[in-house]
Amino acid sequence: MAPVLSLQNISKSYGSIQALKNVSFDVPKGSVFGILGPNGSGKTTLLGIVMDILKPSAGNFFWNGQPGSSNEMRRQIGTLLETPNFYHYLSGQKNLEIAAAIKQRGNGDIPRVLEKVNLTQRRKSKFSTYSLGMKQRLAIASTLLGDPDILVFDEPTNGLDPAGIAEIRELMRQLNKQGKTIIMASHILDEVEKVCTHVAIIQKGDLKTVGTVQDVLNATPEDKIMRVDIELGAENLAALEQALKQMPGILEIISNGNGFSIHAEESITTAGINKYCFEKGIILNQLNLKRKSLETRFLEITGTQSDR
Repeated sequence: MAPVLSLQNISKSYGSIQALKNVSFDVPKGSVFGILGPNGSGKTTLLGIVMDILKPSAGNFFWNGQPGSSNEMRRQIGTLLETPNFYHYLSGQKNLEIAAAIKQRGNGDIPRVLEKVNLTQRRKSKFSTYSLGMKQRLAIASTLLGDPDILVFDEPTNGLDPAGIAEIRELMRQLNKQGKTIIMASHILDEVEKVCTHVAIIQKGDLKTVGTVQDVLNATPEDKIMRVDIELGAENLAALEQALKQMPGILEIISNGNGFSIHAEESITTAGINKYCFEKGIILNQLNLKRKSLETRFLEITGTQSDR
C-alpha cells in the first residue's frame, strides 16, 4: 500500500542554522504517526514544510503520490498547526461557520463535526466559557470540516491539563478508528506512546529512528548494552541484596524501600533470577519485569530533553 506521506531527503536551513538534515520517512495509511523530539528539534519546521507553509532548502515530499505543493491535495488535509483565532464572544457554532466560510466549506457539515468532538450540547455557548480541552476540541472540529482523510496536528495537547489531555487522546483514537490517518508532532512522550502506532524521533534536525512504536521500543540502543529492568523483593532484603551482588549479569541494584529495582543484561530473565535466588535459600515475594517506556527509549537515543 502506498504511503499517505513520503519525505525524501528534506533539508531546511536558516542561514548557518540547519533545522532539518536529509530527513526521509514514509507515513503508512491508517496510522497515527508521531513526530517526536525535544523542543527545538525541527518538528514544527517539518510540519510547516509538508503543509507547504515553508519551502524546503532541498528534498521532496509527496501526499498520496502527488507533489506536496498541490493545492488540491492540501485541501484534502485537515490541519492544526497553531491555535485558531476563534472569537471569544461568539458561540462554538458561529466560530465554525466562520471557519467553514474561510475554507470554502458549507455549513451543512458543522453538526457532524460538533457531534464528533462531543460539543453538540455546548454549540451555542460562547467560546470564552469553554474549558481548555473544549477549546482544543473545537479547533479539531474545524480541521474535520469537509471530512478529510488526513489530519495533521502540531502539539495537540500542549498546555492542557490532565483532563484535557485525556479528552484529546480519546478523540484521536476515535478518529483513527474511523479511518483517519493522523500525523502529530509532540514532545509529550507518554501521550505519543498511548496514542501513536508509529513514531519518528528527530533531534537537532537529524532523524534518529523511525518505525512502529513497538519496533522503536525493542530496538537495541547504539553503543549501549541492551538492558532489562526488574523489580523484586523478599522477606530478608539484606540476603537478597547480597545474592544479587554475586549474580553475573546484574548491572545496577537500586533500593526502593520495600525491595530492589535492578538493571541487568538482556540475557537475564525473571525465571533465571527466581531460580538463582531459590538456590540461595531466598524466596521472592515480588518479581516484575518492567516494560521499557518510550521515554526511556527517547532518552537513550537523544541523551537530552531539550535542544534549546
